[in-house]
Amino acid sequence: MPHDSTRAGLSAVIRPDGSAELTVDETPQEIPTSLIEDARREIVRRTAEIAALLGGPVQVVVHEPDGDWPLLVHPDGRVDSDEGSVPQAPAGADERPDEDDEVSADTAIRPSPARPETPAEETPSTRPTAVPASSVTAPVAASPISSVPLAAPASAPAPAAPAPAPAVSAAPVSAAPVSAAPVSAAPAATASPAPAPPRSANPAPARSAAPSRTAPASSPEPSGPEERRSFLAAEQDAEELATRGWRGALVRTGMRVPPGSAERAERADQTAVAQHWFGPRTIAVVNGKGGAGKTPTTILTAAVFARFGGAGVLAWDNNQTRGTLGWRTEQGPHEATLHELLPETDRLLSADAQAADLARFVHHQTRDRFDVLRSKPMVLAEQQRIHSDDVDRIHAVASKYYRLIVMDSGNDESDPMWLRMIDHSDQIVVTTTSRAEHAEAGALLLEALASRDARSARLAQNAVAVVSQADPHASTTEHRKVVDGYRTLARDVVSVPYDPAMIGGLLHYGALKPATQRAWLAAGAAIARGLGPAGG
Repeated sequence: MPHDSTRAGLSAVIRPDGSAELTVDETPQEIPTSLIEDARREIVRRTAEIAALLGGPVQVVVHEPDGDWPLLVHPDGRVDSDEGSVPQAPAGADERPDEDDEVSADTAIRPSPARPETPAEETPSTRPTAVPASSVTAPVAASPISSVPLAAPASAPAPAAPAPAPAVSAAPVSAAPVSAAPVSAAPAATASPAPAPPRSANPAPARSAAPSRTAPASSPEPSGPEERRSFLAAEQDAEELATRGWRGALVRTGMRVPPGSAERAERADQTAVAQHWFGPRTIAVVNGKGGAGKTPTTILTAAVFARFGGAGVLAWDNNQTRGTLGWRTEQGPHEATLHELLPETDRLLSADAQAADLARFVHHQTRDRFDVLRSKPMVLAEQQRIHSDDVDRIHAVASKYYRLIVMDSGNDESDPMWLRMIDHSDQIVVTTTSRAEHAEAGALLLEALASRDARSARLAQNAVAVVSQADPHASTTEHRKVVDGYRTLARDVVSVPYDPAMIGGLLHYGALKPATQRAWLAAGAAIARGLGPAGG
């Protein structure tokens, strides 16, 4: 009997440090690599050598930190996904987390009624293709490089030829009852009527199952060829192939493999933050307690919207006392602050002013592509007092030149500068760490806004809470307690894992770990959902 090469007992493990181990018939072989991609290539190379010896493709199951991947490796080194080798696996069977699931279990996102659990592009209304997006085997079978015939579905027995229907039968649904009636052996004159299907079993629409030859001439929908489908529809619905993990690796070999659920969710969040609205939008980042993460949240929120949505994003340090937004962002070729901008607001609002004139007052972030309007923390607050009408003037300038304004705030919620910021806001973001005093301060702030006026109450109800783990030694239980506690206070809650890049010094998105970047993208998407529909 020939050896079944697809049943060879191969498995492999890729460790987080990039090293790996290939087990052949219970004999482990160490693979001394240091990068995950190198480990994958070496596993495929060694498995291909075994496949060549056995004379056929070999199955190997690769275990990675975030998922398992069954693969078919050919003697020439080509790789097919053997995932869900049963051809008619139910839709979604492939939706287990793969290695692009970079957000940790603690990065909890509370779904809102406007955001279903399943990403929008996976719903039937937005995915007209009949091939399940989660299935890797269907695209693989269609790929010209695939040479391993996947098991085809069992052929269904051919249906028995129906008895010839009387010529008067026009609708297919009535053919069976009509042809079945003559089978009765009883004389037609004395037999009881054969039990016919109730009329309700053949609903009225059955009449239109076949084109009617006797339709009245006034019919609003004359019979004719089916309406042509636009050639552009397929291109509009086309989905980019996978780029992450084994899926991405298979794509790079020439196969057409759709992305996994985690990559789809990430793309959906990118789309959310990339949209533009009719008119400017203002986001206020708040917490009455210092050190709760307002400035890092302001910087990274602005970075996410600017990186994925393009220019036109301003981070504004609306702080009466020693705001540090300017200390944690790049400085431009000047030292201007909002105090230098204030005397120029009338000119900047005039018809002959240009967007480039703002470069004298704001500090452009070359890597994250947004601008910063600094406060002046080196002087006492009474020497630089900003009043509510000053906030109005600055906001008028910002709204003229920017599509999105992210306002860092001070700690005094009774300050007219702080209150005027709330009046201009379209979305509130409450920041906190897992420390109890930070969490309590944010909760009290939302409760105070809820009782201030109707508009502030709506802002509080629609708030997004960002819970950052600022201490690497913080208890997971305490962090989870804060996250769960805010679920009843805010529309969305996003948990951000600890990242040393957020602790001090200049802060930019690219310096964060992948899991932290993913968490901030999720936070940006949650914020975007509160700013209204795209173009609205």
